[in-house]
Amino acid sequence: MPEIPVTALDSRQQKLVDNARVALERGQADYALDACAQVLKAAPGCLPVRRLQRVAQLKLFREKNKFMAKAMSGFSTAPFIFGGKKDPTKTLDLAEVFLAKDPTSVSGLKLLAEAAGGLALLETVAFALDAIREIEPENRANLLALGEAWLAAGKPVEALKIVDLMLRSKPADADAQALMRKASIAQTVTKGNWEAKGTFRDKLRDEAQAVSLEQSAKVVTSGEMTQRLLDEAIARVAVEPANLNYYRAVVQGYRQLGRIDEALVWARKARQQPMGAADAGLEKLESELQAVRLDARMKSAEAELAAAPGDTALAENAAAARTELSAWRLTEAKRTVERYPNDFPARQTLGELLLAAGQVDAALAQFQQAQKGPQVRGAALIGLGRGFKAKKLYDLAVSQLMAAKNELGPLDEVKKNVLYELGSCLELMGRREEAMAEFKVIYSEDIGFRDVADKINAFYAG
Repeated sequence: MPEIPVTALDSRQQKLVDNARVALERGQADYALDACAQVLKAAPGCLPVRRLQRVAQLKLFREKNKFMAKAMSGFSTAPFIFGGKKDPTKTLDLAEVFLAKDPTSVSGLKLLAEAAGGLALLETVAFALDAIREIEPENRANLLALGEAWLAAGKPVEALKIVDLMLRSKPADADAQALMRKASIAQTVTKGNWEAKGTFRDKLRDEAQAVSLEQSAKVVTSGEMTQRLLDEAIARVAVEPANLNYYRAVVQGYRQLGRIDEALVWARKARQQPMGAADAGLEKLESELQAVRLDARMKSAEAELAAAPGDTALAENAAAARTELSAWRLTEAKRTVERYPNDFPARQTLGELLLAAGQVDAALAQFQQAQKGPQVRGAALIGLGRGFKAKKLYDLAVSQLMAAKNELGPLDEVKKNVLYELGSCLELMGRREEAMAEFKVIYSEDIGFRDVADKINAFYAG
């Protein structure tokens, strides 16, 4: 099923589209939605109409946001589990039903992407995933899928824009770098119109260059090829020692080979360059590699202890490795917050580490600041609830968790955690009936969440 422009629709359908646009401009979103639905029923591949439909859906949803949030609070997501994967047309119908009720539903948008993929509507796949990006900008799995979707749709420039977003926050992301190489090659092929003139290899001057480009474009490369690309990057550093991108390529190569210590050495070399010291991406990369290094050391020590559980020396070594990793993470988190005081996710991370270390008051102070950041507000309210719970200030904990519960929408993982912590606090206060009411909401949607099934069974058995 090909994607089609509005001009490919019949005259009656084009008239409906025009009417929908006019209606939307006049604030008549309901009419616009009806008109778009009629067109998409006959021509689901008309992406401009789907875009118009989404604008109308979001407009109407925002106008009725409080009502919609309330209406969706008990809405089951079970149909997504059993949705029509074998029939993309039915899957599309199901997606449209859910998005009509809540256009901000990530599950509904995923279903739309799945259906569009089954119908070979490649740009519609990208449209759905891009809508998810607007809702969950930090969802790296979705960003990667979006980049791949743009590439599949023959739009490597759009794919490169997504890659750029990913590499800004995590320069060492191997998947993003692999996508960047594929998109760069696709862009070059498109510009040069290579497919029309012969094979990919025929258009390159050098056979070695062809092999290098082909292997660079693979998400997973063999150890031999990774070593080859690593050697090339080291050679480039020798020629252009101020080019930080070559250092990043070296770090990536060592990391793919599992040689973390050497990767860390090169990350530090990069930071010693004139432009490297102030490079926030390299700073994060060095920190990330150090965390990987200490985590690997801890896991190795724990594996040795598991093989000889009675060995006192090994037990002490494992405990020391765990302590070292925890202390380093806490120190790094404090340093990050000191340097970037308005980085609310960083404050949330620091709060969680402080709480785990038993520094409850310090953790509460961080959560109070973190809740100012919309992207971590829910997690910060949970942190406040847990902190007050640790101090046995259950009434304050309930207050924070109730705020989080009322602000959150559908029952996702964050909201499940809120309800669980709220129920636990109510239970500790002796308000068992109220506690069970919260646990039942989770139980009705996810029977396997933590020990909620045990709690419900024990309540009814008692």
